Amino acid sequence: MTTVRAAVVQAAAVGFDLEAGLDKVERLAAGASAGGAQIVVFPEAFLSGYPKGMTFGTVVGDRTPEGREHFQRYFEASVDVRGPAVDRLAGIAAENANYMVVPVVERDGGTLYCTVLFFSPGGYLGKHRKLMPTAAERLIWGFGDGSTMPVFDTPIGRIGAVICWENYMPLLRMSMYAKGVQIYCAPTADGRETWLSTMRHVAMEGRCFVLSCNQFTRGYDFPSDIPNALAADSNDVLSSGGSCVIGPLGEVLAGPARDGEETLFADLDLDEITRGKFDLDVAGHYARPDVFRLLVDEEPKLPVAPRRAASTPTGE
Repeated sequence: MTTVRAAVVQAAAVGFDLEAGLDKVERLAAGASAGGAQIVVFPEAFLSGYPKGMTFGTVVGDRTPEGREHFQRYFEASVDVRGPAVDRLAGIAAENANYMVVPVVERDGGTLYCTVLFFSPGGYLGKHRKLMPTAAERLIWGFGDGSTMPVFDTPIGRIGAVICWENYMPLLRMSMYAKGVQIYCAPTADGRETWLSTMRHVAMEGRCFVLSCNQFTRGYDFPSDIPNALAADSNDVLSSGGSCVIGPLGEVLAGPARDGEETLFADLDLDEITRGKFDLDVAGHYARPDVFRLLVDEEPKLPVAPRRAASTPTGE
């Protein structure tokens, strides 16, 4: 029997403050490690915050100068991959001798992406960029592509991540199952009651362990000088958590957490995955490849190269 001790960290990000956010990751990762965790999962956009309730001064057809300034501050608190923040996170994973799944707001050129970073005790493994930002998220985050949809084969199991409402993309889920994901990480910003049933469905469908992680935030977790449409008072709850760990037959192993910041622990018996696939293997005997086929384009979609101005011949 192979048993893996997992930790799901439900906590508030330090909004718009990368260095303080890294300090918090370090503290929380050390606490999870003290509890025996071999893998630690953090919530969506933990560095440097999921900007729930912020409008960035935007309505359809108009953007305000103040909103552009808010975006500038958000941009400055984002993460270069690879850069000093990634190096520090790799050091935290090494110090605690565990695997870490850390969602960040990634900066690449002038565009931000909602990204998950993966770390092993030996260093940085890679990333997944959110394919489809949801609703108003599309204003602040770019779109990922098929080149960052990894499942990492590690000594503690095959680890992958699907972010928030990507979990409602059936073909993306299927691509993860086809890669043999065993520890399916689902960082999210969805704190509704319906999320638990979604996670139970994913675990049962994929016969995998699902580690879902959300923030628990109040108005005071965000910059006080930026208006928030969802918080009339600084103590108002903006994100109510709901983090959980689900087994391959849909059983709730930990959570859902609703009462504030909390680290959930669960022991994952990876043999339960094989037992579950005895009667349902959606990438195997239940796939019916004679009827259905899934094609995944994993080539990177690079920006179009800028046109060069036509040269003007000079006279003699």
